[in-house]
Amino acid sequence: MAVMQTVFEKYGFTPLETPAVERLEVLQAKGNQGDNILYAITPLTPEDHEKSESRALKFDQTVPLAAYIARHFHELTFPFARYQMDMVFRGERAKTGRYRQFRQCDIDVVGRGELSLLYDAQLPAIIYEIFQKLAIGDFLIRINNRKILTGFFSSLGIGLDQIKTCIKIIDALDKIGADKVTSTLQEMGLSSDSARKIMEFISIKGDQDTILQQLTDTLSNINDTLDLGIQELTQVVKYVRSLGVPERYFTVDLSIARGLDYYTGTVYETTLVGYESLGSICSGGRYDDLVGMFAGEKLPGVGISIGLTRLLRQLLDKGIVKPLSPTPAQVMVVNMQADLMPTYLTISQALRQHDIKVLTNFATRPLKKQLDQANKLGIPVCLIIGESEYRNKTCRLKNMLTGEQLDVPLSELVSTVEQYLTTVANIQ
Repeated sequence: MAVMQTVFEKYGFTPLETPAVERLEVLQAKGNQGDNILYAITPLTPEDHEKSESRALKFDQTVPLAAYIARHFHELTFPFARYQMDMVFRGERAKTGRYRQFRQCDIDVVGRGELSLLYDAQLPAIIYEIFQKLAIGDFLIRINNRKILTGFFSSLGIGLDQIKTCIKIIDALDKIGADKVTSTLQEMGLSSDSARKIMEFISIKGDQDTILQQLTDTLSNINDTLDLGIQELTQVVKYVRSLGVPERYFTVDLSIARGLDYYTGTVYETTLVGYESLGSICSGGRYDDLVGMFAGEKLPGVGISIGLTRLLRQLLDKGIVKPLSPTPAQVMVVNMQADLMPTYLTISQALRQHDIKVLTNFATRPLKKQLDQANKLGIPVCLIIGESEYRNKTCRLKNMLTGEQLDVPLSELVSTVEQYLTTVANIQ
């Protein structure tokens, strides 16, 4: 989270937190919720229930952001760029990688009247920088434009309502596979020829320039929506390059659809190379109408979301990242006898004043049990002062990684512990 915050703020995004509880009509406006199951909030007493508006827990950060902007419209400066790292709630069947409560880390930019495509290109640059700093391995940012899909489906004679359904079906491609997508498209009423053409279209492969050139050569002047989508995607790719994102970290992928209805242009999904089965670890896109729906004027936006809780669980399970120690404490002060507690407290505070994290044992227990506790918690250094050490004004340092022990004068304790911790960090 600290890495994400640093990168978000480097690009000028402002922190924001929106309420967990939102009006139900806001969350459900014009299909905003998609297939997400909402948790309704109901007052416990019937009389309160009758007086209250229907409310629910937010299922994402984008819709509450739109409501926030509408409510504070005259207080904000546009383009309004914010980041938010907050909990959201969905009616999932809890299982590995799926949670009813999880943390999403979002960034969004909302403009007034118009919003430059440079913002669409800047988001992949931010994704690239974050995942590079997190060092989670190779990843691929896949980019598409919903106008291309909408325009292509329209060219096949598919109606607007069916187009929305087609996009949701295609969005499930990675989950259900090509054969199931094809059969589902036919089940919704498309001809086998239309379904085949759709599958061929979203399967076009190649580098960015090859795909864009093929789109330009074969689909130009079919309809305005398709032309505009190709132009926008071409510009976004151009600007992503200008922002220094290496070619191997992003690509054009015509199968990227994003299922939520509010996406209107650029869409993104990011996958870990070699771990594509984990699904998208970062996704989002442009929404030209969502905020304006609440504010009464055109307020286009673009944003991305990292599902941090789910991502972290997957990275841990695959061994891509390692868990931190169960405690941040670097030093344990062992409790050898109760009457020496004033000394233990004094030593603990002296270490903390030098930014050393200390766990002081307040219970007097056998030494072995206290050392076992330090091992279980991953604390690398233990300080032991018994009757003889107290008389000699010394302290015994025990390196829990190597088993090494050293008697140190109390006057040199802080500097010696600092050196020990440096050594331990190098060993780890």
